[in-house]
Amino acid sequence: MSGEKTVAGGGGRFKVTPGMRRLGASVLGMEAIVLGLVTPVAIVINKVSPGVAVTVGLGLAVACVVVAGMLKRPFAYIAGSVVQVLAIATGFLVPIMFFLGVVFAALWITAIFVARRVEGVT
Repeated sequence: MSGEKTVAGGGGRFKVTPGMRRLGASVLGMEAIVLGLVTPVAIVINKVSPGVAVTVGLGLAVACVVVAGMLKRPFAYIAGSVVQVLAIATGFLVPIMFFLGVVFAALWITAIFVARRVEGVT
């Protein structure tokens, strides 16, 4: 397919397809909004210091946007996976994020595998 990038690594090649970029960017875009909204919840409801809440919440929201912009490159999928782990870890500031982080991680994994299957890469 045109628009695919491949990278050799591990035991095979990782192809980035247009569908993977679209679905991955959609997940990260929605996640950026949720992570941005974690900041006021952490400050007001959970009494987290504003410095920590802003650094974690808005920092991860910005990371989502940056990674979404880099999804043409295979390493961005590793970075996106790291963001998913960090999003789950925000549950230590706002407990509901343990659940929402797992939901977004599942969406992230599903986006990659569904796009690959639909586009015939797997």
